[in-house]
Amino acid sequence: MQSFLHPLAEIFGFTATDQSPKAQQYRLHRLCPFNNKVPNCTTDKAKNPLGVCSILQYNKPVITCPVRFREEWLITDDAASFFFKGGVQWSSLTEVRLNDAYGKSAGNIDVVLVAYDEKGKVIDFGALEIQAVYISGNVRDPFEYYMQDQKARCFMDWTRQPNYPRSAHSKPF
Repeated sequence: MQSFLHPLAEIFGFTATDQSPKAQQYRLHRLCPFNNKVPNCTTDKAKNPLGVCSILQYNKPVITCPVRFREEWLITDDAASFFFKGGVQWSSLTEVRLNDAYGKSAGNIDVVLVAYDEKGKVIDFGALEIQAVYISGNVRDPFEYYMQDQKARCFMDWTRQPNYPRSAHSKPF
């Protein structure tokens, strides 16, 4: 297994070493392959997004972007099998507004799964709030440095740079 000396596991959905035309297209146009609300990555800033989906810790990827969990909507399949009995019909909704007792917005729920009967009547529901790990350190600096010359810097050594990014989990699992 390849060992890396930088923290970037996935950039706009592709490994740092992936120099395929598709990976280059996603980086050039700052696209998100994981079902973001819009085609582009919007992490941190819409105009200059931080396109890091996951970082490397102990040479293993750790998801840092909550949108990354939407890959092929596996999260909804897994949640539905947790919330509902087998064979039930269900649908999912994203960014569902939650109002407080006064009708004011209390925020949005990331994903709501709704089970219904054969007549379309809602019989159950479940809600998901998606969180990724917190990063300490600075991931923007190695990201920006990498993006300036992706081919030459995919094996860069970032270990001696200040504020090397790490997830909140400091020990390997």
